[in-house]
Amino acid sequence: MNSFTEENYLKAIYKLSERTEEMVSTNAISEEMNTRAASVTDMLKKLSEKGLINYVKYQGVSLTSQGKVTAVNIIRKHRLWEVFLVNKLDFGWDEVHDIAEELEHINSEKLVDRLDEFLGCPQFDPHGDPIPTKTGKFREHDFIKLSKLERGESGVISGVSDHSSTFLHYLERLNMVLGKRISMVERNEYDGSVVVEDGGGSKIYLSKEVSNNILVTS
Repeated sequence: MNSFTEENYLKAIYKLSERTEEMVSTNAISEEMNTRAASVTDMLKKLSEKGLINYVKYQGVSLTSQGKVTAVNIIRKHRLWEVFLVNKLDFGWDEVHDIAEELEHINSEKLVDRLDEFLGCPQFDPHGDPIPTKTGKFREHDFIKLSKLERGESGVISGVSDHSSTFLHYLERLNMVLGKRISMVERNEYDGSVVVEDGGGSKIYLSKEVSNNILVTS
């Protein structure tokens, strides 16, 4: 059985590997885990000995097939618990990440399968992220960044890349919530900021960073 810390490392490596076709660097993992590089190196050696990662000194790491299965299973549990907390216990989408971080380590396949069935086998979590199936397959989605919309194009807010409570609070204050249709009015060439309009005609000004973290579908 893997420790909570080992599982968190595997999940972090999986997340980072989605952003690059190359091996994940030790520095990237250190930054993601907010941990000293020396501590990261020690953990990588341990995960390598368990056959969960391929670790090449000075080059980086990649998940083995066993490591990927483990990481995806953790992600599945995390996202199912987020759905449960929001849909059944009335938590806000900005409250559930940290709680799900703890619940994801419960090691009971039977419990997770029953949770999935109880929730009606949801395909996406409260932040719009796809929930992998029991066999580890992710549902296809056609999300694009809000910042990529052309002037005059519209889309429905269907997910976010940043799950931090501060970002989600900010979106709620702007009433930029899942399911809301918005249209691109203007993009500032200088700093990448944008102006969007909601269905009620209200114009909303967003920075480049914010618009990059909002995912929309047509």
